[in-house]
Amino acid sequence: MTEDEARAWLDSEIGVSRETIARIETFIGFLFEEGERQNLIATSTRDHVWARHIVDSAQLLPLAREAADGAWVDLGSGAGFPGLIVAALSPRPVVLVESRRKRIEFLEQAARLLGVTAHVIVLGGRVETVPAQPAAVISARAFAPLDRLFTLGARFSRSGTLWLLPKGRNAQSELEAARNTWQGVFHVKQSVTDADSSIIVAQGVKRGKS
Repeated sequence: MTEDEARAWLDSEIGVSRETIARIETFIGFLFEEGERQNLIATSTRDHVWARHIVDSAQLLPLAREAADGAWVDLGSGAGFPGLIVAALSPRPVVLVESRRKRIEFLEQAARLLGVTAHVIVLGGRVETVPAQPAAVISARAFAPLDRLFTLGARFSRSGTLWLLPKGRNAQSELEAARNTWQGVFHVKQSVTDADSSIIVAQGVKRGKS
């Protein structure tokens, strides 16, 4: 997906306003500036930021259209993908969980630049120790292998929680390995931004009987 195609996708699939696009552009500028001080995104992805990071995050929103009302919990938010982009494009409450102090400060400032502080909470701490709250949607990008993600996120999950987990080309093998321990309704959806990447979509996730 090219940068022009990424912008066109946002317009056709999400219907993003000019004001929101401008705020995202301001956020990207801050992302690049702060990237000189801490490792937020790979330098090689800067020229493809709309496809590799913005749309790669935004593509989760159509998959969540049938999700229950409630918080979207993003585990290991890092540079804010996908959680901050979800917040910029949706009124749903978003909880960003991040343990690194510099990343926490970055996320708080980025939320202000995006104008989403009214419905974004940054929880500073390790996923396994921060206060848990029921999640309608759980996401995590480049955070941990699938089995570990389910283990860490189980505290936030309920029977109806929808898990949206962007993965690379190993999505299917990670899913097969996780099936040894976890039960639920799982499927793998191809990413719109990269033919070699997939999104694991799961619901009703629970630990299987040993």
